[in-house]
Amino acid sequence: MHELELSRHSPILDPVLHVWGWEVPVYLFLGGLAAGAMILVPLLSTRPGGPSRALSRLAFAAPILVSVGMLALFLDLEQKLHAWRFYLAFRWTSPMSWGAWILVLVYPVSLLLALALLEDQDAAALAARAGPLGGLLRGLRAVALSRTTCLRRASVAIGIGLGVYTGILLSALAARPLWGSAVLGPLFLASGLSAGAAFLLLFRLPEEERHWLVRADLLAMGVEASLLLLFALGHATGGSPGQAALALLTRGPYALAFWGLVVAGGLALPALLEALEHRVKAAAAIAPAFVLAGGLALRWIIVAAGQR
Repeated sequence: MHELELSRHSPILDPVLHVWGWEVPVYLFLGGLAAGAMILVPLLSTRPGGPSRALSRLAFAAPILVSVGMLALFLDLEQKLHAWRFYLAFRWTSPMSWGAWILVLVYPVSLLLALALLEDQDAAALAARAGPLGGLLRGLRAVALSRTTCLRRASVAIGIGLGVYTGILLSALAARPLWGSAVLGPLFLASGLSAGAAFLLLFRLPEEERHWLVRADLLAMGVEASLLLLFALGHATGGSPGQAALALLTRGPYALAFWGLVVAGGLALPALLEALEHRVKAAAAIAPAFVLAGGLALRWIIVAAGQR
């Protein structure tokens, strides 16, 4: 790593570092989306009256999103048959090691919480369709029901860890000036929360839950915009490599996509639409789509520009 930091302008080394394609930003986006769902669903389910039937079913979204994201990451691996080696040890100083084990914890926590949040008739139908595994599902649900509060807390904690990890995975690679920022972890977490709220808003939920999610999304977008400003200021006031890296986003080859898809399309416009949702009914469907597109664009642009 020290050799890369000292020699990163070498025409021999730099092209070798440009190795990440579409798979990595898709993985980071879906990981952040799952993190947002893992945080928001348990928090929303604590409201008086409990979760709606639609929301309880959406608790199964997190493991599905993580699985699709991991498939994209698996396609990016050079040595696919060696992926199991991540789980032979745990290295405290390795973000990839942290991420690998966080991804494993997503499944038991999110699936048990989803079973606990299901309504009785939905749980019975699921067990009936499971055939020989129906008894196991009923037993797991009984355990989950007795520990619902603990599962909610665990889901929020793991969701936060997953969301921050998607940014730390990049910021740990200090040889890339654009990624060398401690703000990336919180930025991707805030973006994941906003994307998670937008994803849930795509489904038919009761008005009370929709209003709660809209407020959460507006708050997350406000935090995301503030962190994005800190990210830019950190590079602008740093050394020349950081300033040159930031220029790729603000006035370079990625400027149009950054200002148009991330800032305007992913933050400003959906925030305005959600604020006017009670007046403009069409905003209920349009705003979440803009948020999701902006969240994907943010990761795609940062991954691509960081490798320039």
